[in-house]
Amino acid sequence: MNASSEHQSKPLAAIILAAGKGTRMGSDLPKVVHEVAGKPMVQWVVDAVREAGADRVILVVGHGAEIVKEKVPNCEYVLQEPQLGTGHAVQVCKDALATFEGDVLILGGDGPLLRASTVHDIANLQQKTDAAATLATSIIPDPTGYGRIVRDENDKFAAIIEHKNATPEQLEIHEVYPSYAIFNTSKLWECLDELEPNTLTNEYYLTEVPRMLKKRGEEVEVINAVAPEDILSINTPEQLSKVESILIARMNTEMEPSA
Repeated sequence: MNASSEHQSKPLAAIILAAGKGTRMGSDLPKVVHEVAGKPMVQWVVDAVREAGADRVILVVGHGAEIVKEKVPNCEYVLQEPQLGTGHAVQVCKDALATFEGDVLILGGDGPLLRASTVHDIANLQQKTDAAATLATSIIPDPTGYGRIVRDENDKFAAIIEHKNATPEQLEIHEVYPSYAIFNTSKLWECLDELEPNTLTNEYYLTEVPRMLKKRGEEVEVINAVAPEDILSINTPEQLSKVESILIARMNTEMEPSA
């Protein structure tokens, strides 16, 4: 077997963060089970990562865990209790993936516009370069509120800078991080074992891990693989309505016979 085919056969596990309550949705239901275009929003994410070839799909559940399991069957489930941030949400999956050898895709369960082709592009670059991590990015007209991707003089990843921490120059960056990333599993656990809680919130943030990897001298790749409309996630009924209209339009387009 040659090296490239070895890379292509590397297993991929997906960790989908689905523990949030979603208080702004105005409902007692867990946020990720609210229906969008006919199925729970997180089911769209599950379907996309499966279509892209994920060997295992793990949902990190918390609020309304039993409802999530019932509405989104045929996944693995790991309970995050208490909920101490995105880094902690991934860390609680360590036992479930103790014997897994491959790469781990991590993403939120509230972004149903995710395309299988996006996951495929990130996974391909990760395997081709054998990087410690590969982050998908998007260039959007209005980056307000998003973490900015700072690149170095070689156009490689330098840092993710949160909007609130950005300098005036960094605020002008339109390349943002929509929270889709693939990590080498063993290197991910090494960093999470050393991850310190944020001093203000006392939560553990996954966005710190790429910086930690760079500091260790590891390769972190970035790929502008996400169409601007695809990065919309859902936190409010208004956002759900907007995402639903995009999804329905997309499905109608895909069903149209080609000329």
